[in-house]
Amino acid sequence: MRRRRPPKRRILPDPKYKDIVVAKFINNLMMEGKKSVAEKIFYSAMDLVEQQLKKDPLEVFKKAMENVAPILEVKSRRVGGATYQVPVEVRADRRQALAIRWLIQYSRARNERTMAGKLANEFIAAYKGEGASVKKREDTHKMAEANKAFAHFRW
Repeated sequence: MRRRRPPKRRILPDPKYKDIVVAKFINNLMMEGKKSVAEKIFYSAMDLVEQQLKKDPLEVFKKAMENVAPILEVKSRRVGGATYQVPVEVRADRRQALAIRWLIQYSRARNERTMAGKLANEFIAAYKGEGASVKKREDTHKMAEANKAFAHFRW
């Protein structure tokens, strides 16, 4: 039997939008403990989104997160010497974590000039249902779909 899980830490909402998801995003964006830098990058990205789309940047962010969050993924499962990729549904907290991770990862890989610009353009692309992070979600879903035959190995 495994030991009990540690309790989930409460995250305080961010100062500008009073939103916990935004605070989590900023925490993931942060490098080497430089939170103020991460906040500056995120908020300037939101300003750029507002300038480009003339829409509420928080709504654009939420929709982008929704478009990137996966519903299914595959997990490796060993059965009698063979490893199967078994499709499983993604829990809500993991969906959010993956969406945040992918948005940041593919923002960093973009080739705009500033991180704020990269982030803003990735948000806009994800909002429209395109871009690398949305493609990652589609690939994850395709993988789960292709391995649907092994769904009976779910545990």
